[in-house]
Amino acid sequence: MRRRSPAPPSPLPQRDGIDAVRVKLPQGGAWATVRDHLVERLAAGDGVIDEMLAAGLIVDAVGRAVPRDRAYVPGMSVWFHRDLPYEAPVPFPLEVVYRDEHVVVADKPHFLATTPRGSHITQTALARLRRELGLPTLSAAHRLDRLTAGLVLFIVRPEERGAYQSLFRDRLITKEYEAVAPYDPSIALPRVVRSRIVKERGVMAAREVEGEPNAVSGVELLDRQENGPARYRLRPRTGQTHQLRVHMASLGLPILGDPLYPDVRDPVAADDFRRPLQLLACALEFADPVTGLAHRFVSERVLQAWSSYEVWAGTTSEDQA
Repeated sequence: MRRRSPAPPSPLPQRDGIDAVRVKLPQGGAWATVRDHLVERLAAGDGVIDEMLAAGLIVDAVGRAVPRDRAYVPGMSVWFHRDLPYEAPVPFPLEVVYRDEHVVVADKPHFLATTPRGSHITQTALARLRRELGLPTLSAAHRLDRLTAGLVLFIVRPEERGAYQSLFRDRLITKEYEAVAPYDPSIALPRVVRSRIVKERGVMAAREVEGEPNAVSGVELLDRQENGPARYRLRPRTGQTHQLRVHMASLGLPILGDPLYPDVRDPVAADDFRRPLQLLACALEFADPVTGLAHRFVSERVLQAWSSYEVWAGTTSEDQA
């Protein structure tokens, strides 16, 4: 298999922890200038590309401003920063629980996306850590759902990214979650849930289908409150999208605060932080593939519906776990 060449370094520094956009000009095509291609490819509004070119905001590989009449050269790359839309600030702390020259382990709050994607760009754990720690090359080894809180592993050095990502690919890392959900004495626990989960592009919720299982989760009851919810330990053995949320809902124990399972609810406002999903990535354990150190990290967060169900179920916006 032919290995892909690494992308050339950006001549532009990051802005708010976000990389500049790179556009590589394709082979072929009938464009006379770089400007003509960008107008067609980016479907920008009238005059937007011309204004960016005039202001010197689009640059070549050595950081020189691309003039409006720059001839089209197949394979050439240009860079620029997008104008980003407003994002509601996520007003909860992102705690660093461990840092060395190879990795950063952060304890992410609910509502903060892990990496830039879709409408969440600057309000992400990766962008925030790049800014706060001064680590522009930082990358994520894996992702947590925006609505899920807990531990995320980040990689400091680009050349070591593959080694750490292989921990997840090869299932060499132990992940443990806690969830708060209803209690049902008729459901025998502990148990292992196996099913086939598919997530279709453009569809918010994943679903279970017939076929060979690709998702395996251990579910254990930890404790329950009198006339209240229960606390569960969840151990995913695979990493399908929304796996734990789907499996808990399929047991008849949907995680409190879940807007997708078992039924998709109307979306809440982007700045409504009152009822976080009660799911926490509470532990990560692995042997460091670079240093050989044995690591076990544990979140200090406590799910709010367990510590104060009345607050979580009400309309206040006190500390979120």
